Amino acid sequence: MKVESNKIIKGFSKLSKEGKMEWIVKEYLDNDANAIDFLKSYWHEDPKTQKLHDEFIENTITNFYIPFGVAPNFLINDKVYCVPMAIEESSVVAASAKSASFWLNRGGFKAQVLSKTKIGHVHFAWYGKYERLLEFFNRVKPQLMAGTDELTANMRARGGGILDIQLVNKSDLEPNYYQLLAKFETCDSMGANFINSCLEEFSKIFQAEMEKDALLSQDEKKIQIIMCILSNFTPECIVRSEVSCPVESLVEGTDMSAEKFCEKFEQAIHVAMIEPYRATTHNKGIFNGIDAVVIATGNDFRAVEACGHTYAARDGQYKSLTNVEVKDGIFRFWIDIPMALGTVGGLTKLHPMVNFAHKLLGNPNAEELMMITASTGLAQNFGAIRSLVTTGIQKGHMKMHLLNILNQLGATEEEKTTATKYFKDKVVAHKDVVNYYLDLKGVKTVAELNV
Repeated sequence: MKVESNKIIKGFSKLSKEGKMEWIVKEYLDNDANAIDFLKSYWHEDPKTQKLHDEFIENTITNFYIPFGVAPNFLINDKVYCVPMAIEESSVVAASAKSASFWLNRGGFKAQVLSKTKIGHVHFAWYGKYERLLEFFNRVKPQLMAGTDELTANMRARGGGILDIQLVNKSDLEPNYYQLLAKFETCDSMGANFINSCLEEFSKIFQAEMEKDALLSQDEKKIQIIMCILSNFTPECIVRSEVSCPVESLVEGTDMSAEKFCEKFEQAIHVAMIEPYRATTHNKGIFNGIDAVVIATGNDFRAVEACGHTYAARDGQYKSLTNVEVKDGIFRFWIDIPMALGTVGGLTKLHPMVNFAHKLLGNPNAEELMMITASTGLAQNFGAIRSLVTTGIQKGHMKMHLLNILNQLGATEEEKTTATKYFKDKVVAHKDVVNYYLDLKGVKTVAELNV
């Protein structure tokens, strides 16, 4: 296969930002005369702020904007929050805000952090008998703890540190495979760098102590460290958020009886418990809310998502992360979800908008942020299920999508106002919006719009 050599470059990261853009435009964009100006139009006007953004990652050429919105009226544990959300999907912020307002006068969200333990592993291969390895581990465990004292000093001063270290035998699944499983409390930090540093130190101490252990034979001193890495699956770092109210107060804004609404709502959750096809979309909706807060507050939404989806499949089948109960006339809806978030370190103070988001929330600690984030996910799911079992999801979703369609068609502000009034009492469908706009412009095809 012949490869286009001009599209391959060595030392790209060493080029200036302008040099990177010039090379990209020349080799990949046919020397588009407007491309560099377009990329520069998204640079921050303050050079210092732009330099800060440039240094977050390698090979930065511009900024990629995501809308930063807020969902007010979130009553969580009797405290009102205005929740920051960074997301591009049109209906998410509106749905979260609507659910927050719905529950505002029904007691709000009650949230608690059930546990905050995080986990990391030293994965290794050992070629002797497990019983001999276990004896050695028990002898060396105190050294593993003591040998990381310097690394853990600051974390211990804040109330965190290493909680435990265990030896795990996985040799029945993979020959000679074992783990050092360590549990950590990282306080208000997400703790990835701290955990990984401790794990790497464990591996060094473990190897060194094995080499000089007098009770092991030379053959028993053979060990292969495979890797040292934290796990983004944190099933012992759980937050719960729930809402509840009398059944009869649930049907405001619908033409259903309270009993019928509850029946359909329960059935919808049960479907997501037994049908993975539905559960995937169900949980995606939950993460619409969760991810938006996680991104806005400078945390790792990819880790949070991966953990949540693994937790949803913890019993061997992928299921809903939310649950519902109707008992003695009371409707109760809740979520239990693992979530490792931080309010110090990373981008929390470095990124100006992340810093703003934390200030907006009153500079919460990690536990409070976990509760806010889980509550937003629960609110998002409640709004979605409520729409699905009453009016259907498209009515509200496509209303929010109307402006996106009109913008794609190149509508003026006056035309957008006219179209919004026209569709106010109608279900929005993409085809109908396009046809309406073509009639408004007096043309027959989109091509004639020159957009």
